[in-house]
Amino acid sequence: MPFVNVTTNIELDKQRLDETLGALSRFISDILGKPESYVMAQMQPGAQLVFGGSADAAAYVQLASIGLPTEKTADLSRELCTFLESALDIPSDRVYIAFVDLERTMFGWDKRTFG
Repeated sequence: MPFVNVTTNIELDKQRLDETLGALSRFISDILGKPESYVMAQMQPGAQLVFGGSADAAAYVQLASIGLPTEKTADLSRELCTFLESALDIPSDRVYIAFVDLERTMFGWDKRTFG
């Protein structure tokens, strides 16, 4: 049940947002090895976001999942930054990523939890 949220100050029209969001969902499925049917992806373009005192292209990413492998967060960071550089032209040094390993009993779906 991975959840990824990308908040960025990049403006996107509806078509580009839909395309990027679909690519993000597939990408998260691939890098975590989970079925895309379990992935929830959200993008918040056009946010009022300043990083390092500059309003240049930047992003804040939250990636949460049950069983997120903490030993792989450096690899995940590299891959997420590469995705954002390719998809939205956001330099990797203008991206912060928060990784969250969710406990099964602390996440609900379909009237129950995963624990």
